[in-house]
Order: sequence, then structure tokens, then C-alpha cells
Amino acid sequence: MMRTIGIVMLLSASLCLAQGSGDFKPASSNVLDAPFPQVDSSSRVQIRFKATDATKVRVNFWSGEKADMEKQPDGFWTFTTKSMAPGLHYYTIVVDGAEVSDPGSTAYFGGSKWASAVEVPEAGADYYLPKDVPHGQVLEVWYHSSVTGTWRHALVYLPPDYDAQTKTRYPVLYLQHGGGENETGWIRQGKANFILDNLIASGSTRPMIVVMADGYASRAGYVVPDLTGKPFGSPEFTKVMQERMSAFEDDMTQALIPFVDKTFHTIPGRDHRAMAGLSMGGMQTFQVTFDHLDLFSYIGGFSGAGNPFLAGNNKFDVKTAYHGALADPTAFAKRVHLLWIGVGTNEPERMKSGLESLHTSLDQGGVEHIFYESPGTDHEWQTWRRDLKDFAPRLFQPVGQQSRVDHGR
Repeated sequence: MMRTIGIVMLLSASLCLAQGSGDFKPASSNVLDAPFPQVDSSSRVQIRFKATDATKVRVNFWSGEKADMEKQPDGFWTFTTKSMAPGLHYYTIVVDGAEVSDPGSTAYFGGSKWASAVEVPEAGADYYLPKDVPHGQVLEVWYHSSVTGTWRHALVYLPPDYDAQTKTRYPVLYLQHGGGENETGWIRQGKANFILDNLIASGSTRPMIVVMADGYASRAGYVVPDLTGKPFGSPEFTKVMQERMSAFEDDMTQALIPFVDKTFHTIPGRDHRAMAGLSMGGMQTFQVTFDHLDLFSYIGGFSGAGNPFLAGNNKFDVKTAYHGALADPTAFAKRVHLLWIGVGTNEPERMKSGLESLHTSLDQGGVEHIFYESPGTDHEWQTWRRDLKDFAPRLFQPVGQQSRVDHGR
């Protein structure tokens, strides 16, 4: 009898462990019916990973805890985090030194590899969630680039009322991903289509086409040199970075934009064309748009550095940066309807201070712009979702109304 009771108690304990404690529930980012990872109402995340023969298992949150997991009698390893900021958090599991993905999580392309991630909901926020509103379409397209000599891939969001059979035309936002991610990021991780659907349905944002392109480009015949032992900032690394950013710039202006204008019902012209990007995509945005103010009049940098090629502690100089594109603030304001810069308040200090310095330099130089800070978020997707939520309603509005848009946080 006592043995039976003991078995029942052991099974009960195992079941409770499997279900989690408190109000933990499976994350919305899990694969079909996967019970873990789980998230509770205080934004803690509970990971459960099976590695029966392992001697040491660690969880590695890229913007969070890196800690040993605890082995349970059934061969599963568990760990519960402290409260985490809302948003999508990448992580991997390190099993006896080998870094692997969690099979319970959907795989996302980040850090130049497929990785796990867990969605921590933001209390009271549904602007990035699917709602009972008209939804746009997301198409996969391929276009041939004479710059790279290859077929290149992009995703295109078409607003809910887009109809290929009518003559209605739309402005275009080119929206770029960050380093280590790809053109799927703004849809799969960023929920950009739902953000746009909800903003358009509310009447706060003009219907627009959004193009999300592959941010990596190399000219036809170019071979990327071996950069082993050449750190970021080294002359060799900087030279490759400049070459590839230049190739992306030419691909976008010479191949992608003409393809989009030919294929979709766009309103051509700079007054109806915007570009924005996060992190690396922000750097690309500034280079492409400031070099081509004949093509763009709305510019957004989401955690994107103002000039990736500044050496040391050199200050951003509005008189000389980007070939003098901002040297005359009055002329710049007449051409650029919106210059928007955003950063998360919890981003790495070097990045945060760099963007704050850019903001200060623009202020001191008399360059009109919007500076937005996402409270409590790091260099992560919730920062960039909030950025898009604030940025998109300011696009393609009557001149002079961009800075007066206020949609809360």
C-alpha cells in the first residue's frame, strides 16, 4: 500500500512539474501542442528540455539570463527565469558544450542561424496581434538583379484593400531587417503585417505597400575575403562592410525599386516612398536614403547607427556626414518629410549612447527629426515593433503633420 502511495505521489509530482507552477501557460511561439516553454503572468519563462544522458545543460537567452538548468528525475532539465521584458526573446540550449535549439519552440532565423525564441506578452498591448479586422497579404517574390547577377528574394505586404484589378495605387515603405536575420524577420518575428493591418483599420495609417528585402548583397564576381581574426572595426572588416553595403545600395536603387514599381500598383516618386530598418537595416537605410534623396522623403532608423564607419569616438558631423546631405537643415527639411530615430531604453550602453549622441548632433545642427525611446526594452523585437507602430502613422501624411502624430506606447 505504501509503495502504491509513493508511486502515485511521484507521478503527481512529475505531472505538476510538467504542467508548471502558478499560472504558467505554453508560449504562443511554441510549435503545435508543445507544452514548453511556458510564460506566467509576471513574465517569467520556464524552460523544460530533455537530455537524459547529459551531465550539464545551460540555457542561453541572448538578451537575458545565461544559467545552469536543473536535472529532474525523469531526465528533463528545467529552468525558470526572472521576469523578462515583453517581446520575442531568442535563446538556445547548451548541452555538454553543444549549442542546440529547443524542439518545443518555433525556429526563427536570428544570429545567422535558426534559433529558438519565446514570446513574452506585453500586458494590455494587442497592436501586434491578429484582430478581427481586414488583413493584408504577404507575398514572396523573386527579382533578378544585374548588380549581384543573381535572383533575389523579398517579401511584400499588400494592404487589405489592394486589388490587382483596380487602378488604385499605393505609397511604398521599404523595411529592412537586422544583421544576422533575414527578410522573413519583419513578418515572422516582428508581426509587421498585423501591426499594419491594425493601424490601417484604426484609420491612423494610410494603406501602403511594404517591401522587405534580403539585406545581404555582393556584386557579381565578388568573393568575400576570409575575415578570421579580423574584428569588427578593423580596416579589413570595414572594407568588406563598405563594399557589401554599397552593393546593397545599388541593388535596391537599380533593381528592387524598379521591379516593385513595375510589378505592383505603386505611386512612384520620392514623396510616396519611405525606407526604414532596424540595427544593420537602419545603417543601410541612412546610407541608401541620404545618398538618394531624389528617391526617398521618409527615413527611419530603428536602433540603427548614424554612420557605421566613424572611427573611435568621432562625433557625427551634420555638415560632412553622407556627403553633406544634412549640411543645410532648411533645404533638408524641404526635401525630407520625416527623419525618425528610435532606441530602446535598455539597449547596450554603447549603442544607446551612440544614438543619443546622434540625436544631440542633429538637434545642435538644426536638423528636424523625431527621437523615440521605447521604455524598458533592449536591442530586441519589442523595441522595433513599437518603433514601427510609431513610425508608420507618420508616413505619407500632409506635409507638416508628421511630428504631431501621437499613438501612445
